[in-house]
Amino acid sequence: MSRKLISLTAAATFAGCTGMADVPNVAVDIAPVHSLVARVMQGVGAPKLIIQQGASPHEYNLRPSEAKALQDANLVFWMGERLTPWMENALESLANNAKIITLLEQEKTTLLDFRESALFEEHDPDEHGDEEPGEKEGHDEHRHEMHDPHAWLSLENANTWLNLIAAQLSGTDPKNAGIYFANAAEARAEIEALMAEVTAMLDPVRDRDFIVFHDAYQYFETTFDFPASGAISLGDASDPSPARIAAIQNRVREEGINCVLAEPQFNRRLIATVLERTDTNTGVIDPLGVRLEKGPALYPQLIRNMAKTLVGCL
Repeated sequence: MSRKLISLTAAATFAGCTGMADVPNVAVDIAPVHSLVARVMQGVGAPKLIIQQGASPHEYNLRPSEAKALQDANLVFWMGERLTPWMENALESLANNAKIITLLEQEKTTLLDFRESALFEEHDPDEHGDEEPGEKEGHDEHRHEMHDPHAWLSLENANTWLNLIAAQLSGTDPKNAGIYFANAAEARAEIEALMAEVTAMLDPVRDRDFIVFHDAYQYFETTFDFPASGAISLGDASDPSPARIAAIQNRVREEGINCVLAEPQFNRRLIATVLERTDTNTGVIDPLGVRLEKGPALYPQLIRNMAKTLVGCL
């Protein structure tokens, strides 16, 4: 009897290990998309986050553990080279055995063009004076082909991707397909409720104007029909000249701007200097969930926090 019990226990343990081994290894580039994948995988497994929170997705040096996650991956979900240009080479060299899903290239992903100009954006008319004939035309054509890569801030895209994620996971792990699709359906319902919640939060302040330091929020603005008045576009967070500070201050006053939103990486002293002679409120908005715990709950909390920051600032 004891030998039989031991044998059955060993078989059950082996079967359990086999089931775990069947769960795909999944790697994801940024925390908001990781959150969507984690929500679909909930109860089955957990994806690996490649770009750690607090780091810029535009430039990043992989840690050994992150490189291994790409090497071990069966599936990789990433936004695309428009957001993380360095990652394309990493995928080619490390994720040889993985299926790569580029979200910005999916047919059903809604893409918005970069805005042609933003508030306070100034250009030197002689800036392109030394270009060869046809060079500027080609440059402009290339620029128009590019899209704003911050597409995860569209809740419509998030809903679309949940279905895509479930389908890709099910193709790799058909045994758990029912769980993946059930999780995706629940997550879509949660996002619908979130849209209603955030819309109600924003309604009382829709008559007020805001601008951002970095023009990265048009997907959020489009989802909730709440457009920004523009962007200062101090993308590198470098100290502006005194003349530029004065120009920004004058425009804020002239436009009657109620709120200016910065991001966690911007120097708070820089923000205070830029807005020193204005009555404009400021806030710090986080499009990546830098301070949030990674996992299934991050994405809805990210959207909710962005709305709270905007309402508090306005």
